[in-house]
Amino acid sequence: MRAGARGRRTIAGARILARLHRAARADDGSASLEFITAGLLLLVPLVYLVLTLSAIQSASLATEGAARQAARVYVQAPGDEAGRAAAARALQLALGDHGVEGEPALSIRCAPRPDVCHTRSGWVSVDVAVDVPLPLIPPVLDLRVPLSVPIEATATQQVSRFWGSTP
Repeated sequence: MRAGARGRRTIAGARILARLHRAARADDGSASLEFITAGLLLLVPLVYLVLTLSAIQSASLATEGAARQAARVYVQAPGDEAGRAAAARALQLALGDHGVEGEPALSIRCAPRPDVCHTRSGWVSVDVAVDVPLPLIPPVLDLRVPLSVPIEATATQQVSRFWGSTP
């Protein structure tokens, strides 16, 4: 009887192993688990990448447009002080229209005479720099990595050859 009992145990063990093997091969419910896992591991970083790149692209276009407009209004102003004020207003307006927040840096260079920008056929270059914060990251975190992306743009305009002449 001992041999028969061993055979029954072996058959019962084989049946249990067969059931476990069939259960392991069944895909019932695993598709949703795979979708959730793939979504968390792949889609969340991809969505964050798209948000970050769109914020950088928007700020890049805004900065370029702001530099171009600031240079235009500067060369059309009646003098250097009025030109600087008009360029600062144009910069704030252009960046505000695109939703770029922060304090932009504005610098103005002139050629051929750096001390006087409004000279006939002179060139005025306007440099604009803005720091774009990364989306969804609060500024209170101390991560020891930059939490913003610097964006710079330059535009150059020529002062009219008729500037300063009286009509």
